[in-house]
Amino acid sequence: MKIGELARATGTKVETIRFYEKSGLLAAPGRTSGNYRAYGADHLARLSFIRRARDLGFSLDQVRALLDLSDDRARPCGAVDEIARAQLVSVDRKIADLTALRRELSSLIDQCGRGTIADCRIIDALAPG
Repeated sequence: MKIGELARATGTKVETIRFYEKSGLLAAPGRTSGNYRAYGADHLARLSFIRRARDLGFSLDQVRALLDLSDDRARPCGAVDEIARAQLVSVDRKIADLTALRRELSSLIDQCGRGTIADCRIIDALAPG
């Protein structure tokens, strides 16, 4: 399949596919006689893996490590667990940060005087110093 077809099949932008190729996450495809990139089932599977990992928030370095690990199916999965646990810690940290942000915004909204902008607690909280 051509790059546009691969992009549509995986919901990935063409530029992103090219970036993954340049960064070594996705093998460069062969070329057709018309010099188009020719992607196969392996490219589709690997790009789908990358997309799913990125959707779960894994960094490019983590995706690279997961791909390297997945290429050797006989290895123990402890290293994969370690990467996933690190990502879970990161997700938990983000959730805690977002929860604190939500609390703060909710508090500002609750303090809103519903009067004029001069009395607006939200504007005061956003203003410098």
